[in-house]
Amino acid sequence: MGNSKKGRKLVIFLVIAVVLVAVALSAAFKKREVVVSVTTEKVTRRDLTELIVANGKIQPVVQVVISPEVAGEIVALPVREGDAVKKGDLLVQIKDDSYRASRNSAESSFKSAVAGQTLAQAELDKAQAEFTRNEELFKNRLVSDSVMLDYKTAFHVAQLRYTNSVHSVAQAGFALERAVEDLNKTTIVSPMDGTIARLQSQLGERVLGTSFNKGTEIMIVADLSQMEARVDIGEIDIVLIKPGQKARLEVDSFRDQKFTGTVTEIANSSKGSSSSGFGGGGQSQEATKFEVRVRINEKASFRPGMSVSADIESRYRTNVLTVPMAAVTTRVPKSGGTNSIAGTNSSPAGKVTNETTNATATDRKSKDSAKPVEVVFVVQGDTAKMVRVKYGVSDGTYYEITEGLSEGQEIVSGNYKAVSKDLDDGKKIIKSSGDKSGEKDKK
Repeated sequence: MGNSKKGRKLVIFLVIAVVLVAVALSAAFKKREVVVSVTTEKVTRRDLTELIVANGKIQPVVQVVISPEVAGEIVALPVREGDAVKKGDLLVQIKDDSYRASRNSAESSFKSAVAGQTLAQAELDKAQAEFTRNEELFKNRLVSDSVMLDYKTAFHVAQLRYTNSVHSVAQAGFALERAVEDLNKTTIVSPMDGTIARLQSQLGERVLGTSFNKGTEIMIVADLSQMEARVDIGEIDIVLIKPGQKARLEVDSFRDQKFTGTVTEIANSSKGSSSSGFGGGGQSQEATKFEVRVRINEKASFRPGMSVSADIESRYRTNVLTVPMAAVTTRVPKSGGTNSIAGTNSSPAGKVTNETTNATATDRKSKDSAKPVEVVFVVQGDTAKMVRVKYGVSDGTYYEITEGLSEGQEIVSGNYKAVSKDLDDGKKIIKSSGDKSGEKDKK
């Protein structure tokens, strides 16, 4: 009996001991905090230049598309792609047999019209002389009324014939001019000094003129000594682009070289196209882009069509507070608390007697608080304090800070996982310049 009681007491003691150990271990585990390994940097002042990045192609500043004004067969093509040409050099000869025949016919018609005018002039002079002589006789009653009427009529008819001959000469002259122009257009010469940048036709090919349509594009003559980058910029950034802004250029074919340029021209109309669904509610199928032309300052063996990227300097800031772009992230403010993010006022508004108004205000506040805001984590001892910030321009590496931070404050600048995900307000941190492992356990 005594042994049974002792055994029961021993079991109870062991159970209590196990429970106490479990409670102690649980408390110890709860005291273990997850510490985030981070890199830090000071808030400093510097000059910033905002860059707008755009891609495009290199093209000559001046280039002329050569298309014939008259149709026909190419019978002479003395140039090849890449040839240098001078102004006035022969580029293309169109077969001119039919145009020469038309010129000859128009020339004959013109000569005939001139002869007709000469004859009409002689007849007019004769009719006028007879009319004048008989008019004097009529005044002296030496010529009857009927005879005088005949001379007067003959004079007016001669005048009309002469006027008609003048119009005929003018019409024939215009026709001759057109025929001569068409004949001359069969010979195409270079309008400028330059290079045959593109040749798209060949000897013996029949080409169309530009009289009634676009015509055949035979070649392009370009001045390759002056080149420009034609880049596409979106509608959001285009309002920041102004003529005269400087740009830094990188050409794929010249990877080891850097080039500079100046914005010279900004398109007024977009290049993008859009389509609407039924009812006009469709979305744009292509991004709206505007062409911007940047004159390249340096000389190089550029070729039309080479790929180029441009960093256009749009806005400048001098001696402003800056932080690395990697230090700025977004967080959704916690609802229901006060000052859930430093720098924000999350205190509840005063009570409203109208329940509907109160519900609406609460709903609006809830929606506003659900929107992510920009924050930076400021180092305070061994913890990170989440501070709401506002930023301005960026140079692609640093943000201008316009609100929320002071010069010299130490902020968390990395790593990416820590800033974007792991850190929260009051989180324990450990500064590490090289450790990117993320989280460590601190007992």
